Amino acid sequence: MFVGNQFRFVRVAALCTVVCAAAQSMSAQTLVALPFANRTTGKTGQANMDWIGESIAETVRDVAGEKGILTFEHEEVDQASQRLGLRSRTLLTNASALKIGDALDAEHVLYGTFQFVPDVDTSAPAATSQAAAGLTSAVPTTPMRGTLRITGRVIDRRHLHLSSEFTETGSLDDLLTLEAHVAWRVLTLVVPKLAPQESSFQSLRATVRLDAEESYIRGLLATTAMDKERFLLQATRIDAKFSHANLALGKIHFARKEYRQAADWLQKLPPDDPHFREATFLLGLAQFQSSDYAGAQKAFQIVADAVPLGEVLNNLGAAQSRRGVPGAAESFRAALSGDPSDPVYHFNLGYALWRSGDFSNAADRFRAVLDRQPDDQSATLLLGMCLRKQGPRPGDARLEALERVKTNYEERAYLQLKSLVAPPVANGPSK
Repeated sequence: MFVGNQFRFVRVAALCTVVCAAAQSMSAQTLVALPFANRTTGKTGQANMDWIGESIAETVRDVAGEKGILTFEHEEVDQASQRLGLRSRTLLTNASALKIGDALDAEHVLYGTFQFVPDVDTSAPAATSQAAAGLTSAVPTTPMRGTLRITGRVIDRRHLHLSSEFTETGSLDDLLTLEAHVAWRVLTLVVPKLAPQESSFQSLRATVRLDAEESYIRGLLATTAMDKERFLLQATRIDAKFSHANLALGKIHFARKEYRQAADWLQKLPPDDPHFREATFLLGLAQFQSSDYAGAQKAFQIVADAVPLGEVLNNLGAAQSRRGVPGAAESFRAALSGDPSDPVYHFNLGYALWRSGDFSNAADRFRAVLDRQPDDQSATLLLGMCLRKQGPRPGDARLEALERVKTNYEERAYLQLKSLVAPPVANGPSK
């Protein structure tokens, strides 16, 4: 059984309460990076280059998220813009950017523009990033030769302060380096103690081919499932180690309940990748749904060792329980101690206690479930069996494999809380 929203940036209520209270007295840790508006004109075409503005924002989100700053995914930004009647990836006024920040309750808002001026070469058409790799796309590709100018600003909503404008200029070939420096500038403005020395700013951005980045971002922005998957596959053909694309494809297959294919993509992320734990959590879910409980237990244990979130501990217990190995009840207890209000954690612990013959304590947990969800039929059935002191019945399908798993993963909220409780050393290495 699945509980929770899949792959959506959701704040755990109990964790959010602590985070928000701490944020009132400590440095801001919440940032929305808006896609940079395209000011390019001429034959290069506006729509053809919009992916660059999203790529800039995506890099900043990745860097800030890796540093423990709470950020917002591009879908959330688009939804907030639509609610306000604003078009995504268009030129914004200071007031419009501030409105989006208000809508998302972000303490800082990054926004800006970019402009590409292609070199004039009448002897031959400009090469394109995807054409150079022998690939095709549903839209025209981006010319490589020319000058790119990126301009940005940051609004501090808490202090109603607008930063000075900063500018990055270089060739389109150097886009990813320019993005890394933009991310460094944002860190220095939002949380200076998290910014590395400027001389090492390039370490903030993973090395990847520019045409792979273009395909990946076009995949994120695609409006049809077919185009989305095709662009993402194109990105992995260009760069097989491109973790963003591998993770995105893993999510696509998982959403389709194609769990084995999802696992194939998710296993490609290396342990030193910033998205490794997210991918491993999802890998554990895919393996669990494929009845590979040993693989699921291993995956969830890896994540739990680094990020002991309730949903991770709960799923670890579910995999242990399905395997019939010791430790399931302890995992469920650990999850419940982190969020005593969650009926899933109460149910799973009650189920483990019932299976072990501890009917009295199991009954308490099922009562807790029914206090929160009175129409839970499985909890009602099991409470009745506890009161009659009846244990498992071999062959009774109603009583088998009832462990409930969580699909939400709240690492960023956890890291934010961790950074507030124990601030990192200034200019220390990234995690």
